[in-house]
Formats: sequence, C-alpha cells, structure tokens
Amino acid sequence: MANWRETLILIVIFSLHSRAFQHSISAQEKITMMFSESQFDGGSQISNSPAAAANRDTFGLVPLTIKQISEASHSGDDKSNFSVSGADVVNVTVVGMVSNIKERNTDVTFTLDDGTGKLDCKRWLNEPFDRLQMEEIREGVYVHVDGHLKSFKGEKHVAVFSVRPVTNFDEITFHFIACIHNHMRSSKDEKIKRDGEVLDLTPNTPIQNGTNGSLSTHSSQNSVPFNVDGVKGFDQMVLAYLQLPANYGNEKGIHTDELAQKLKLPVNKIMESIRTLEDEGMIYSTIDEFHYKATSCS
Repeated sequence: MANWRETLILIVIFSLHSRAFQHSISAQEKITMMFSESQFDGGSQISNSPAAAANRDTFGLVPLTIKQISEASHSGDDKSNFSVSGADVVNVTVVGMVSNIKERNTDVTFTLDDGTGKLDCKRWLNEPFDRLQMEEIREGVYVHVDGHLKSFKGEKHVAVFSVRPVTNFDEITFHFIACIHNHMRSSKDEKIKRDGEVLDLTPNTPIQNGTNGSLSTHSSQNSVPFNVDGVKGFDQMVLAYLQLPANYGNEKGIHTDELAQKLKLPVNKIMESIRTLEDEGMIYSTIDEFHYKATSCS
C-alpha cells in the first residue's frame, strides 16, 4: 500500500500544477485524448530494428508507472512478454518528463522520468512521420509514450511507436488514476483465478448435502449451483452451503467447524469468508460467534 500512497501523492501534486495550466480542451476531448488518441498509432506497431513498420502488431496498451515496469517479471517461458499484477503485458503507455535525448540517423533515444523511476526509451526513425513526431520532443517536456516493453541484459526499456507532448496536465493525473485502476483490477482477477484453480470451480457446479454428509456434484432438490451474483471463490462455497434448504432451516445455524469439515477448507479461510459475507449482509451469527445462517434460502 505504501507504493500506492506515494502514487496518490504524485496525483495530488500534478493536479495542483494543472490548475495553473490554462487549456481549452473539453472534458469529452480530454477523455478521447487519453483513451483514444493516445492509441491512434496502435495499428502501426514497433519493430526490433529499423525494418519496415508493416510488421508492427496491435496488442492493447496497458497504463503503467515506471516503478511497475521496473518490477515486472517475465511471463512464463516466453521471455519476450512480461507480467504486472498478474496480468500479461506487451505494450505499455507511460507519462513522464524527457531527459538525456540522443539523436542518430536511425533512431532517437531518451530517458523518461515519472517520479516513480526512470526508463530508457528508443524511437526508430523508419518513416517521415516518426521524425516529425520527435521534432516536438525536447528535454524537460512531459510526454505521453506508447511502446513495446522489452528487456536487454536485464534492463527494461520501451521501443516507442507513439510519443506526443502533454498539452493538458490533467492527463498526467488521469494516467496515474488509470495505473491504479488497472493494478486493482488485475490483482482482483488474479486472486479470483488463483482461488478458482485451487478449488477447480466451474460455473453452475452444484453443492449438495448428501445423506452421508459429504458433498456431491449430482443434481437433486438439495443442490445449490455456484451462481450467486458478485460472490466467488471460497465465499461462494460457504454461502452456497449455508443456503442449502436443510441448513437454512436450522434455527441454530451452522458451526464454523462443520463448514470447514464439509467444504474441506482451512478454518482461517472459512472465517475470512464469513467476515466478508457478514459485511455484505448475506449471512448473520445466531447463538454465538461460531454459528451462522444465510439471510435467504437458495
């Protein structure tokens, strides 16, 4: 959480700067600039060398801070792809200040600093448009960079396929917010995926309270499908068991030890799910803090 507190502080600082930066761009135009115009060159993708740009691909752009990029790990056996917050990353979008520009006939390299770290960037000059874009870039200027994330000898860099000056400092604020949103969404998706793999959960998998007290996947009038809206993973299993007609009719509720035994889950996981479901108003305690009932039957 400390890293994201630092990022939020940066957002506040950039927001204060933006108040003094006069502009005539409407709110709709700002949104279009951030999420559409910044990707206008997405169809003309980068290449590993000054070869023709026709080989450029069209992977989606992922908003990241430079600190996130520096901490990115390789995704699986494919050393050309990276993983950030559990999600695969190929193309990235970064906002920061330019420094250390070095120009050559074939390419331009520069360093980008967004306050969380520094990142080396390279723009190949394959076409006249590439040169035209780079003419607007100067040291000390904030820019919006789209490019392909790469690694060479352990050092990450971006092969740039689009770069433009920031004309509205609100765009910097929007970018950091987008980074936080992407991180939270990816982390949540990764947790759901991880819980699902451990439990081998699939949609509409029923849970049944059989005569021998075991769980079964056979359909019957006592089965409850795993399809509760907004509830997934361990929480879903606990809620489904409590919503079984036989358990719902138990005035004393179901003991946490029974939940752990029947669902074959650790007691600490059961308690975490109970706290979550109780906060959501889906279950409540009965005779003591160890007995719980669902607020509704399946």
